[in-house]
Amino acid sequence: MRRLLSSSTLVFLGILAFLVLWIGGGMLGREAPEQAAPAEIPPPEVAASESRAETIRPESVLFGNVVPNQRSILRPRTGGIIEDVARVGTRVEAGDPVGRISADDREATLARARAELAAAERDYEAAEQLQGRGVISDAEARNRFAALESARANLRAAELELQNTNLTAPITGIVSDVPVEIGSFVQSGGEVLEIVNNDPLKVEIQVRQSEITAVTLDQTADVEFQDDRMAEGRVTFISPVADPDTRTFKVELEVANPDSRTPAGLAAKVRLPLQERTAHRISPALIRLNDAGRIGVFVVAEDGAHLRFLPVDVVQAQAEAIWVTGLPDVARIVTISQGALSDGQAVRVEETPPEFRGVLGDEMAASDAAALIGDAVQE
Repeated sequence: MRRLLSSSTLVFLGILAFLVLWIGGGMLGREAPEQAAPAEIPPPEVAASESRAETIRPESVLFGNVVPNQRSILRPRTGGIIEDVARVGTRVEAGDPVGRISADDREATLARARAELAAAERDYEAAEQLQGRGVISDAEARNRFAALESARANLRAAELELQNTNLTAPITGIVSDVPVEIGSFVQSGGEVLEIVNNDPLKVEIQVRQSEITAVTLDQTADVEFQDDRMAEGRVTFISPVADPDTRTFKVELEVANPDSRTPAGLAAKVRLPLQERTAHRISPALIRLNDAGRIGVFVVAEDGAHLRFLPVDVVQAQAEAIWVTGLPDVARIVTISQGALSDGQAVRVEETPPEFRGVLGDEMAASDAAALIGDAVQE
């Protein structure tokens, strides 16, 4: 034990204890350093431009079918052999002869009916004289009169039967189809020929339920045919009931077609003007979606330091710009931003640089504006 507690050992332990006390005392007397506060992140920068609403008359661009003004199938009232019929392409007026059915024995039937009528007239005249002398009864005289009326009816029927062998055009137009040939037999009510009237033409379109209230009778619209010819159409019919499958309304427009230059059956594009609206003209590149999937744009709030997301409705769209409603008459629309934006977000607002003026649809195509905005976001 004495060997372990030698003088050198005691000196070492004493020095060690002194060092412990000296270091510990310094640590206890020193205050803990304060943690540095995190640096404040500045709000993101955005660029915005003032937009003022303007009065426009939007157009609804719809595609429809061109149909004839009238289409009539000639069906004879009597049957027989076709002796003559008009050719396809023949232009006819209503009432013009377009064919003939063989009379066969109809002329003989007519002659017999005339002879029977003459005999009935003589019998009735004799019966009147005899009735006046009291030779025959009133009942016999009435029977003679009934026979006379029957003979008159038979004559009229025979005349109509012969008259119906002459076929006339029911409407004015062009013979478009002749399904029978000379010498063929046609039954009463069968198809002989078809006549189409293409002046004026009709254009049938389907109008969305959101736009049907803006369409009125006699309203005019621009009609473009497949051959790029333009014409003016006039609304002549608006369906009072929507199609249950498409929820659209049938609308017919009348288009003048002198000399039937334009055939029916073409497709047509119709630009139908709607009621005037107040809207903002912007680039499609500025449209955003919120969390609910609603389209809109970001605008600068009244305090100039926060953003607001305002839903919009597109009332007119063209290649270079769109017109939207849902914004105040004067709004500062965000045109350039970095990263995602949110409603109520604090921002620093700068004016849109001159080279980005087109993002509001005034001088730059929408595609160019979108490309510039995309480049700015990447930078």
